[in-house]
Amino acid sequence: MITKFDSLFAGHVDMDDVGYAGTAVNDRSFSDEHLTTVFDKAEIIATTLDRLGYDTFWMAEHHFQPEGYECIPNLLMLQVHLAHLTKNIKLGCAFNIAPMWHPLRLAEDYATADILTGGRGIFGVGRGYHTREVETFGNPLLDQPANRELFEEQVDIIFKAFNERSFSHHGKYYNIPPHIPYRGYELSEITLVPRPRNLPVECWQPIQGGTQRALDFMAKHGIKGIIGGGVAEGGVMDATMEDYRAALVRAGRPDAQLGEDLSVGFHFFLSETVEKGIKDSAKFYEENVKMFGPLRLHRGLSEQQMLDIADPRRAPNAGLPTMDDAVNNGAVLCGPPDRIIEQLNAVAERYPGLDRVGVSHPVGTPQSVILEQLEWFAKDVMPAFEGKVEATVPAD
Repeated sequence: MITKFDSLFAGHVDMDDVGYAGTAVNDRSFSDEHLTTVFDKAEIIATTLDRLGYDTFWMAEHHFQPEGYECIPNLLMLQVHLAHLTKNIKLGCAFNIAPMWHPLRLAEDYATADILTGGRGIFGVGRGYHTREVETFGNPLLDQPANRELFEEQVDIIFKAFNERSFSHHGKYYNIPPHIPYRGYELSEITLVPRPRNLPVECWQPIQGGTQRALDFMAKHGIKGIIGGGVAEGGVMDATMEDYRAALVRAGRPDAQLGEDLSVGFHFFLSETVEKGIKDSAKFYEENVKMFGPLRLHRGLSEQQMLDIADPRRAPNAGLPTMDDAVNNGAVLCGPPDRIIEQLNAVAERYPGLDRVGVSHPVGTPQSVILEQLEWFAKDVMPAFEGKVEATVPAD
């Protein structure tokens, strides 16, 4: 039963000339002053979601993006700030990219944020997908097996630090602690200070490829999974739902239901009609594909299309994915509230363990549109779901 609605903000600034025929991604470059408007935007979205009764505000960690798409480099610092401006909304990390951190620094910073936010921060980890980010921080991404190996060792260390009063770890990448003399004794274990106030730590991870190795690793640590709705295509992936449940069963949870410990993310656009919604939002959808398609986060693009998408002259006629396609295949929710309620009820019926859905907007969507859409969704969609507290929307 769906009872929780979240929203994701990847951290884009407002921008003009969006869509396949608009400014090429690599040609965008904003001033420092405009790039920092992302923090004002995060504040207004957070306070709006809090007022409207959404459960969690997810944000993304990224670096080195003068193009303006993902401009929040430190989620935990921002979340501590937002916790002082809001009352109830949870603040989710989607995601802290472990290969860009030392695992103990990430564990310490999250634990500090957990204490300072009164437990409203939700932990999340990912492997990364921008070579410019991960490789610049000195760790592998082009070498995917090495990236996976490093990530798994880092997450093992983080959960040891969270869950054990004192611990040690001696692996391929990390020797914690080194065997050294310290104040009259031989150092053999360390303690994370502070440790999180709320244990066990709730942790989420994006599911992209969904290999058995990856899903079993998540199940081993009790990590929950987010499918679609951010940079990736939105909507339900049947095989992933089945495979994740199978991983939970292998981890000793034979009664796990389809959809349990998962969240499904959708981009959405409410409108009086489906046709009007597609027309009004098509360029936002295209900007999202234009940014993330060449990073291989949108299935089905050919090598030629990934070249064409970078050229505003060729892109509109390159057979690229369209908003019509996304609406027809269920990746994007579009149209009047009754239609979206019907679609979400169908998802809930098919996956009885699913209790959380994310609804958000593509990069390139202006702040004014995001706020208007979140208000409308809270007013006319959320109250239709049993167990969800009716949104507090001012009277017209």
